[in-house]
Amino acid sequence: MAQTTAAWPRKTRDIHNHHMDSTVWDRFAFRDDDVVVATYAKSGTTWTQHIVGQLVFAGDPDVKIAEISPWVDLRIMPPDLLDILEAQQHRRILKTHLPVDALNFSPKAKYIYIGRDGRDVLWSLYNHHANANQLWYDAINDTPGRVGPPIERADPDIRRYFRTWLDQDGAPFWPYWENIATWWAIRDLPNVMLVHFNDLKRDLEGEMRKIAAFLDCDIPEDRWSQILEHCTFDWMKAHAENMSPLGGAIFEGGATTFINKGVNGRWKDMLTPEDIAAYEQRALAELGPDCARWLAEGQGAAAELAPA
Repeated sequence: MAQTTAAWPRKTRDIHNHHMDSTVWDRFAFRDDDVVVATYAKSGTTWTQHIVGQLVFAGDPDVKIAEISPWVDLRIMPPDLLDILEAQQHRRILKTHLPVDALNFSPKAKYIYIGRDGRDVLWSLYNHHANANQLWYDAINDTPGRVGPPIERADPDIRRYFRTWLDQDGAPFWPYWENIATWWAIRDLPNVMLVHFNDLKRDLEGEMRKIAAFLDCDIPEDRWSQILEHCTFDWMKAHAENMSPLGGAIFEGGATTFINKGVNGRWKDMLTPEDIAAYEQRALAELGPDCARWLAEGQGAAAELAPA
């Protein structure tokens, strides 16, 4: 990676909760070609991990991204996780849900951060939470070392679930706005790329070619059609066991529940105008107009609206 005079982010705190232990990054040894896929959660994380995997492995249909690309700061990962990652000989693809200031940020790695409108995030998060089975709850709540209260069953009223998440900033998971804001703040660093879920939906090939260029993946033209096919939701749904943690054993309905619909806008007929206004006002206050607009629309929509 080219030398830069950029001021690299510094870790200023740790985050511990029923899911996370950020201290694991303190012991992680980066390599020059590491790729870190980062999101708040349910923003297209697995999709982007799979895209990166298909680019790194040139369209290999047998890549099991759930096995080779772990959520590093998930506190219930195996105790020997770092040894497992150190033993990997291929280009490593890592996942985090941390804000930048709780992460050991390395100039060696390349970071891809995926954004998605928080209302779409919430609907996908609800599907994840509502379909979690007892094995999921036992692992998250009962594995020794949990800090803070356990996570309870999802509220069956999805609108009330949304209002709790909005009014209590991410409850019962973790804060939303700071996650977006910290990554937006470093978007101009040479080893950071922001990607939006809407742009992947709008122009998958175009976005994947940008990601390939960012990662210096030299993909032969005759491989692109296969790689693109493998990154469609239909293909991923048909091979969901390769995408889902534990092959989907922690979800009712298995792996195909984890790879849900990839659909936006399901909230539009369920939230009231007051709910929508509350979300949009909070986004503007927390993020400012430029970031709030990007989060709601993506870059492609902004380009489409720009004057000729």
